Amino acid sequence: MKAEQRLLLQRCLAGIGEARPAGGHPLLLDDRAIGWLDQPRAALLRSLWPALQLEGKTLRWRSAGRSVDALSDEIGAIAEALRARGEISGWRNERYRCEADARSAARGRALFRLERAAFRFFGLRSRAVHVNGWTTEGRLVCGRRALSKATDPGALDNLAAGGLPADEAVLACARRELWEEAGLAHAQSRHLQWRGLIHARRIEAEGLHDELLHVYTLQLPAAFEPRNRDGEVSEFLSLTPEQLCQRLAEFSPDAAAVVALELLLQGR
Repeated sequence: MKAEQRLLLQRCLAGIGEARPAGGHPLLLDDRAIGWLDQPRAALLRSLWPALQLEGKTLRWRSAGRSVDALSDEIGAIAEALRARGEISGWRNERYRCEADARSAARGRALFRLERAAFRFFGLRSRAVHVNGWTTEGRLVCGRRALSKATDPGALDNLAAGGLPADEAVLACARRELWEEAGLAHAQSRHLQWRGLIHARRIEAEGLHDELLHVYTLQLPAAFEPRNRDGEVSEFLSLTPEQLCQRLAEFSPDAAAVVALELLLQGR
């Protein structure tokens, strides 16, 4: 790998986890920090959620010892109200888990479950899996996100990637995504290799994107031809390491960081 390519990849990986913006309003569940909202979203949220307390700059939600289901119902109703106002788009009818501790590869205890499309509005931390797939010729197989995708439509992506649902194990999610997005049978994905965890954080139009990316790599079977099964991938490309470096800007930010990590680890 050339020195300028290594520097490019290091910058790509380092730039994925931006610091939380100055100002705004931290969101706490009792005394636990769980999210972050900018000023306009915080003001709107308070108008819809009278139980939410403003203490200086902090928004505090009191659990009062209620169950995970009860808390899920309460914040879920607020998310539905925001959706009705057009503040949350791309509704999936799929819930993520807000965790008591979401800093390591191990999943934390569920505090509540919430529609995945609402996570950015509240600035909650989510998880996703990303899989890089190598051909026997040393090329990385990448998918192009369908134009119908709610986030990053048309961008290049990893062989398979997807958000981690509330009650699915990480490895099971990776294997399911490989089948749905690339047509790789479970028996063919049994040799998935763990690559690490990337923390992605940045401001998007929908709010704060704060996500832990579980990264895997896989040596693909000889003569494997990916076939998308869920309509989320419009085409597949097979790219050399040099082509990947040249086209990093075409990838979604998270997928680009996952590619950069893989190339740095392999020294290609």
